[in-house]
Amino acid sequence: MQMLAIASKSEYNKEKGGDTMANTSAVYARIDTNLKDNAESILSQLGISPSSAIQMLYSQIVLKKGMPFELKLPSSKPLAVGAMTREQLDAELQKGVDSIKAGKVYSADEIDAALAKEFGI
Repeated sequence: MQMLAIASKSEYNKEKGGDTMANTSAVYARIDTNLKDNAESILSQLGISPSSAIQMLYSQIVLKKGMPFELKLPSSKPLAVGAMTREQLDAELQKGVDSIKAGKVYSADEIDAALAKEFGI
């Protein structure tokens, strides 16, 4: 379960003499313990606090007007023949035979283009 809560607060900016108020918000999030520990270990090695990392993420979201990385489902990969059961292989071969009988034939260039488009190969 993941949860996110944001709480606004004002606090004195002691580094700048204590006379100015910094308007900050606290972000509370529930995340997987192992994920948190692993991420904080990496951040520590980089010399970055978790708060700074979140500040960087939010800054990039504002700058890019969206997530600073691509969100997408993993691309599907063609099924390896060796990973198929005999029944699956027979079914796929039968689809090919039926397709040829129905007149659905493609040139090698058309197949290459379709594979490149669908699987990025």
